[in-house]
Amino acid sequence: MVKTCFLVISALVISACSSGTFGKRVNEPFSGSRYESNNRYFRGTGKGESSADNIARGKADIEAKAMLASQINSTIKQVSDQYVGQRSNEKGADVSDKFESLIREVMNTNLADLRKVGEQKYKKGNKYTVFIAYEVKKNAMFRFMKKQASVNQQIDERQKEIIQKILDEELKKADEADKD
Repeated sequence: MVKTCFLVISALVISACSSGTFGKRVNEPFSGSRYESNNRYFRGTGKGESSADNIARGKADIEAKAMLASQINSTIKQVSDQYVGQRSNEKGADVSDKFESLIREVMNTNLADLRKVGEQKYKKGNKYTVFIAYEVKKNAMFRFMKKQASVNQQIDERQKEIIQKILDEELKKADEADKD
């Protein structure tokens, strides 16, 4: 009887310790470094849950694209802030504002060269869970933004030159990363 109690208590202690303080680790699809942004790609993943599979898919799609757009936006803002900081002049703030409005315009129209790299759907009971992963090649995104800047009527020639120069620098970095 004592041996049985000891074995039961030991089994409970061992199983409690194995789950850790945070609980059991869960590995979801499209996780890990292969699905994270790097020097060649902007990447985003999303997860959606619903009792209707099309709604779950829509939620995952929106979440993945929002993650992707926020990365692109923050990268471009960092580049424009860095550029304005290096080349401070009386029109520096205006250049930054124009650059950020160009970014918003690009985000509102579409993401250039958006590619779905995976989608998985699961059903448990009456609930669907969908995972989606997207990527955008950085050099394609920067080329698209360069084209948008060149046809934008609201940007004067001097500002276009500055924006083109910023995008050329980023394109050079992205193209070098593609060669690796």
